[in-house]
Amino acid sequence: MPIILPHDLTSEEIRVLQEFRRLTTDTLPLETIKALKHPIGAVGEKPAAGLVAKGFLTAEGESFALTQKAKDFLAIDPKPMFEEAGAAAASGAEEAEADSA
Repeated sequence: MPIILPHDLTSEEIRVLQEFRRLTTDTLPLETIKALKHPIGAVGEKPAAGLVAKGFLTAEGESFALTQKAKDFLAIDPKPMFEEAGAAAASGAEEAEADSA
């Protein structure tokens, strides 16, 4: 099942926003954002610039600050829409074991 990224955000942009949440801050310097790591490599400042264009961050000199739109996004507690098939299969296997015992 594919993962759908919300608000037309890239995984690198979400990684930048997650760093604000991880550090519990509303402002990060450019150097901190440039140092972020991502599974596909370094994040750099391109995702931060994209977040400014999309209204999630504001650029203030050599730092970036969260907007209310970003704070609302970070407040979301993501949960799967459907129960995973693996969890359902595991409970079915447990029931089968109990029936055969």
